[in-house]
Amino acid sequence: MNSQLALGLLAAPPSDTVVINARCTLRTEGDQRVVVVGGLPVYHYSALDAVAEAYAMVMLVDCGFAQQREVARAFGRADRTIRRHQERYAQGGMVELGRPEGWRRGRRRISGKRLRLIERLKSQGLSNRAIAQRLGVYERAIRKLVGPSKCDEVEQLALARISNPSASEPPSVQASSAAVSEESADHPQITSPKDPPDDSAVIEEPAEDSEPVPMSLDHDASDRTFDRQLAYLGLLDDAAPIFRDGSQVPGVGVLLALPCLIESGLLRIARKLYGEVGPAFYGLRTTLLTLWLMALLRIQRPEHLKERDPGAFGRLLGLDRAPEVKTLRRGLTRLAAHQHAEQLGAELARLRVDQRGHLMGFLYVDGHVRAYHGQRTISRAFVARRHLAMPATTDYWVNDRAGDPLLLITGDVNAALTKAFPELLREVRGVIGERRATIVFDRGGWSPKLFHAMIQDGFDLLTYRKGKGRLIHERRFVHRRAKLDGRWVSYDLHDQPVRFLKGKLRLRQVTRLCDDGHHQTQVITNRWDLRDIEVAHRMFDRWRQENFFKYMREEFLLDALVDYRIEPEDPTRTIPNPERRTLDKQIRTARTELSKIEREYGAAAADNTEQRRPTMRGFKIAYGKLGKNLRAARDRLAKLIDKRRSVPPRVEIRDLSERAVVKLATERKHLTDIIKMLAYQAESDLLGLLRPHYARAEQEGRTLLHELFAAAGDIRVSDSELRITLAALSSPHRTRAVQALCKLLDQTATTFPGSRLRIRFAVRSPPCIGLAFPSSPAHRSITPAAVSAA
Repeated sequence: MNSQLALGLLAAPPSDTVVINARCTLRTEGDQRVVVVGGLPVYHYSALDAVAEAYAMVMLVDCGFAQQREVARAFGRADRTIRRHQERYAQGGMVELGRPEGWRRGRRRISGKRLRLIERLKSQGLSNRAIAQRLGVYERAIRKLVGPSKCDEVEQLALARISNPSASEPPSVQASSAAVSEESADHPQITSPKDPPDDSAVIEEPAEDSEPVPMSLDHDASDRTFDRQLAYLGLLDDAAPIFRDGSQVPGVGVLLALPCLIESGLLRIARKLYGEVGPAFYGLRTTLLTLWLMALLRIQRPEHLKERDPGAFGRLLGLDRAPEVKTLRRGLTRLAAHQHAEQLGAELARLRVDQRGHLMGFLYVDGHVRAYHGQRTISRAFVARRHLAMPATTDYWVNDRAGDPLLLITGDVNAALTKAFPELLREVRGVIGERRATIVFDRGGWSPKLFHAMIQDGFDLLTYRKGKGRLIHERRFVHRRAKLDGRWVSYDLHDQPVRFLKGKLRLRQVTRLCDDGHHQTQVITNRWDLRDIEVAHRMFDRWRQENFFKYMREEFLLDALVDYRIEPEDPTRTIPNPERRTLDKQIRTARTELSKIEREYGAAAADNTEQRRPTMRGFKIAYGKLGKNLRAARDRLAKLIDKRRSVPPRVEIRDLSERAVVKLATERKHLTDIIKMLAYQAESDLLGLLRPHYARAEQEGRTLLHELFAAAGDIRVSDSELRITLAALSSPHRTRAVQALCKLLDQTATTFPGSRLRIRFAVRSPPCIGLAFPSSPAHRSITPAAVSAA
C-alpha cells in the first residue's frame, strides 16, 4: 500500500533574505546584494556602494515594484530618505545620488532672522547659556557662532539684569529678561553631559519634514502676554504651543486625529508654499490647525466660533485662547493672496498617491454643483438634485477606489464635463504620474471622440452608455456572483463588443439586467482584462462619490460660501444663446400644435363618407376652417425654423449684459475645501484603523468618530510628553474599540506641531456595573438572607 506523500510547505526565507513585499526580495551574499522581482534578479550591487544602493531603492519605487514604505522598511531607511533619493535622481541622475550627505560647505545653517536675533540678544548682555535657553538649542551652538562669553562678570551682570529689570527698559525687554530667569516646564534647557564642550557643534535645525519649534517668552500657558507683545513688535511669526494640566477639557478627543494630519503633509507643504503669513501670534501653522480642528468638530463656519468658548478651544491649540472670527478671516485673506491653493491641493494629492498607490487604479471623477442664492448675477448651471437650472458654480472632484477624495479642481465656470475633461486629465496625470488608471464617470462625460483621446493619453475609461440602445433578450444574460472588496455581489450580465466612430473605436459593453426583469443598464469600458462582474461592480460603486457629496454637504457644509467676494469673469467665454433657447421652445410648441391639427384633419378624413362628399374638393370645402388652421400652423413652424437658422447657437457673455461680468471668488473657497477634504481623509484613515476592533464599523464607524472627537478628557504635560486621557464612551464595546485605536496611534510617536512634546493617548476603562444595577453583586447576595432572617 502506497503511503501518502508529505505535503511540501513553503519554506521560510533564509536569514540572508529580506522580504520587501509579496514579489520583491533583497538577498545578500557576502558583500554582494541582489534585488529579485518575481523570482528574477533585476539588479545587483556591492553592499559597500552607497550610490548603487540608493539607485536600487529608487528603481524599486519608480518601476512600481514596491511602495516607499516597503522599500524604506526593507533597507532600514526613513520614508523621506526614499523620497529624497527620488528627487535627487530625477534632478541629476546617478551623479546627484553620489552627492555627500549633510550641509554643503559654506551654506548657512540658520536663517538670517534668527542670527540677527542672537546678535541683538548678545548686544543686550545676555550670556550664551541664556540665549541658548531662550532659543531652545545647545549652548555650544551659540558659542560656535558668537564665541565664548567675555568674562564671568558679564554673565553675572546679565543674570542680575534678568532677576532685577530696571524700570527704564522697554516692557518687551523686561518681559524677555524675566522669562529667562526661570526654567520653563514647557521649554526646558536642552543639555547633554555626553557632549564635549568643543566648538564643532552648530545650531540644530528641525528636519525638513518636521514642524519648526518657535521660541516663546511665556511660561504660563494661560497668559501669553509676552508672546503677543513679540508678535505686535514683528518678532514672532507664530506662537509656540504651551499646554497646562487640565481635567475634563471639552473636545480634547479631536487630538486623536493629529497623526493623520501629520501624515497628510499639510503643514510641511503649506510651509513650503506660503512661507509665513507675516508677523502674527496666530501664524500659518495655527491658522491651518484651527481650520482643520473646526472641520472635525463640525464648526462649519468661522462665524460659529462665536458660539464656542475661546479659552477651551485654545487649550486644544496650546494657546490661551482661540483666534476670533476676524482674525481667522484675516489669515485666510493673507493665504489667498498667494494664489497657491491649486498647487497645495496637487502636492497633497501626490503625497496621498505615494501613501495609497494601491487605491489609484480606479479614479471616480464628477462635478459638484453648488447652488447660489445671493444677490449677484452669475452664470447658471443645472442642479440635478433640484431638477432645475439656477445660479451656481461647479467644482470637479477626483476620488480614489475607496471613495475618499483625492483632488479638487476648480475649472471653467459651469463647463460641461466633456469640455472640462481634457484639463482634468492633465491635472490627474500630474498627480498620479505615469501609472495606468481607469477613469470612472457618469453619462455627462459621454463622447466617443473623448474616449479615443483618453485611450491615446494612457487612460482607461468606465462609464454608462448614453442614449437608446438595442435591448438584449433575457435568455442571453448570465448570472454572476463574486466576492469583491470584502462583500458578495451578484448581477445578471451580458458581455459584448461594440464599435463607435464608424468602426474606428472598439470598446466593451457590459449590460446588467435589473431585478424587475425589464430595465437594462449598459456600461462601456476598454478594460478587456477584467471580469464582467468586476466591471459592473466598479461602475456601480460610483455612488460612493455621490454619497461623499451628500456627507460633505450635511457634515462639513460644503456648499456654504466662505466670503462674498467676487472676481471678474472672462467676458469672451461663450454660453448657449438664450434667444436660440427661446426659439427652440417656441418651435416645440408649434410642432405640438401642428401635430394636434394634423390628427384632427386626419380623423375627419377617415370619418368622411363618400356618399356625402365623394371628392376631395368637397371635403376641403366642408372642412375649410380646419384646413386653414393647418396651413397657418405649417407656415408659423417654417418661419420659426428659418429664424433659428440666423441665430448663432453660442454667444459671448459680454453680449448679453452691459454690466460687468462677475463670478464668485474661488481661492478662499478652494483652500477651505481642501482642509475639509483632509478632515474627511483623517476620518477615513481612523475608520480603517478602527474597523478590525469594531464590528459595526461600516454602519456606525463615523458616528463613533463624531462621539470620540467631542469627548472630554484630561491633559497631563511633562518635559517630553503630552498625555491625553479620554473619558469612557457611551458603551463598553465602543470604549474598548477606542482603546485599541489609542494603542495604534501611540506607535506613530507623533509630536504636537510646533513643539517637541510626544502625544500619548489613553482611554479610561468602562465602569463595571453589576447585574442588579444599581446595587452591587455583594449587596444583592446579602439582601435575600436578611429578608429571610427577618
